[in-house]
Amino acid sequence: MLLSKGFEVEVYTGTNKGEVVGLSSQIVKDLHGFVREPDSRNVEYTTAPLCNYDRLLCALLRPRRDLRQYLQTLGDYTIIPGSTLSLGNSSKFFRSDPDNHYHDYIEQTYHTKIVTASIHINIGIEDTEKLIQAYRLIRVEAPLLLALSASSPFLDNQVTGNHSTRWRLFPHTPQDVPLFHSHNHYIEWTKQQLVLGTMQNVRHLWCSVRPNGDNRPYSLNRLELRICDLVLNPIHLLAITAILEARIAQILNDDTLDPLQQSTIDRGDLEQELLRITKYNEQAVSEKSLTALLYRWQDGSQIIAKDWLEELISELYPIAKARGFACFLTPAYKILEEGNQAQKWLQQYEQGLSIEEIIQSSIESVKQEEKDLEDKLCEQILIA
Repeated sequence: MLLSKGFEVEVYTGTNKGEVVGLSSQIVKDLHGFVREPDSRNVEYTTAPLCNYDRLLCALLRPRRDLRQYLQTLGDYTIIPGSTLSLGNSSKFFRSDPDNHYHDYIEQTYHTKIVTASIHINIGIEDTEKLIQAYRLIRVEAPLLLALSASSPFLDNQVTGNHSTRWRLFPHTPQDVPLFHSHNHYIEWTKQQLVLGTMQNVRHLWCSVRPNGDNRPYSLNRLELRICDLVLNPIHLLAITAILEARIAQILNDDTLDPLQQSTIDRGDLEQELLRITKYNEQAVSEKSLTALLYRWQDGSQIIAKDWLEELISELYPIAKARGFACFLTPAYKILEEGNQAQKWLQQYEQGLSIEEIIQSSIESVKQEEKDLEDKLCEQILIA
């Protein structure tokens, strides 16, 4: 049985030359299914929870097709790839909703550090305690999925030295988020943060992974992965999602696959040590993505992110095959072989292309890629 899956997709809008332009006020007014972010240069759409990967593919593509068509009615505008303001301007905040007091707080506290584009992947889990257990496992392995998705090596027309500048910049709030031991632990911790003011509301939990539901922290029904950079290639995004689903399916069937139970790291406080190496791994991956040297949560040994992913995907393949989605998992091998978006862009830069040329070329290639996929796959699915 497949788990339900849904995406929150944040994208930049701008000109075909790569300049990011704030258009969210017009978009949310005229186009169904899109919502504002605090800065007007971002806009977000959400897909309905679906189990079938073929339908998910079309659910990702259709809103972008509608957005592209709408943007053309406004002028020479399109969707801009990448997870940071590659060509600028990160010095100024462009408010999308000046009357929103929560946005006041965000602008004053974080400024443009939050003006990034990303993918949030939600996986449905009905059993709340199982959800919390899955949270613990995915939290310590989330850096691996960032390594596959990294797409932000540029900021303000400069090479930053990081493959995921977004994750380097983005404020991780609150600073210390535990590996929740139970649903009740999550409830009590959240209530405490609201009293302390480290969280402004129940949504103000900005870490790599979080429990999610319509009435947080009480009613939970999904696990949300928030660490990934924007992946506009839907085949690559579904491969990352397939890894996540297979790993969650694995722990749902095996209670022992739990960092707090299975880790053999022996350094006093196990939870704090797991959180320490997880934070280290996140930062290492944000800098070097697939080539980063990481610490395994199982025993503290070191391994290159790419090698760890190869091991993990091989372990998960039989699970994906048994559940009928192995064909969506295997494109992850292509990312490992060819590199993620950040690595490809940096290679183009080293070959002499300017950042502006790289972004402009990517705008066109993504546009064509989406059209080809929709023409070949989505129409067939509708007919079927």
